[in-house]
Amino acid sequence: MKARPVAISDVLVLESEVFEDERGFFMETYSAESLAAAGIAPTFVQDNQSGSWQGVLRGLHYQISQPQGKLVRVVRGEVFDVAVDLRKRSPTFGRWAAERLSADNRLMVWVPPGFAHGFYTLSDWADVVYKVTVPYAPEWERALLWNDPDLGIEWPLVGNRPPALSPRDAAAKLLREADLFDDL
Repeated sequence: MKARPVAISDVLVLESEVFEDERGFFMETYSAESLAAAGIAPTFVQDNQSGSWQGVLRGLHYQISQPQGKLVRVVRGEVFDVAVDLRKRSPTFGRWAAERLSADNRLMVWVPPGFAHGFYTLSDWADVVYKVTVPYAPEWERALLWNDPDLGIEWPLVGNRPPALSPRDAAAKLLREADLFDDL
């Protein structure tokens, strides 16, 4: 498994070796040994999957207590995947990193604890699968507003139409109002 940093060095894009032949393909989607070699050594406790129509934006989500690390991949379709650094003492605080993930490119992204995470569906439909390092804790869940001008995320909106949001995501907080991580 190859790892490369994106705009924020703690967020990594992971690429597994893919073995293809006339039957199809095979690849490892999780290897503790390969992740440890890339400097990632989490214990995953839960797998999640979401399906979304084109134009749906999910996020930017995080847990202020019991922060989750996430290993994200797409098994159908394509998304624009974003991580925002919410660690107040980090040199990249308030910056974002993004990667296009698709079933075709078979890339994965490691989003460490201390980051808000979200994605926007580019294809007609996308299935996103991700592993998390701690269980979901609704009492600690927070959301950062997707179009906060202080973040300046360059979302590739299809047809320049506003994204479809959940009511919770539409009411999310700006970075300057958000709960942040002091000790990560």
